[in-house]
Amino acid sequence: MVQLFDAESGAPLGSITESQMAFLMTELEEESARDRDYYISVETVDMLEADGAEPELVQLMRSALRGRSGADVRWSAEGDG
Repeated sequence: MVQLFDAESGAPLGSITESQMAFLMTELEEESARDRDYYISVETVDMLEADGAEPELVQLMRSALRGRSGADVRWSAEGDG
């Protein structure tokens, strides 16, 4: 499992599967191989949904925004230090 966090507050957002994380890595831009966060917006979540993201992932991403136009979401894989 992969844990997602609000990068600004550090608050946990929930967990996603390895396959959902692989989908995000394919769909979203990483600044480097060590990058552990993504900026998401309403448009980003709409794009993920249109590109076939699982409904649970879409819902988690929408809830991460919490009424904001955009947010940084940090991730941590199980077993990370």
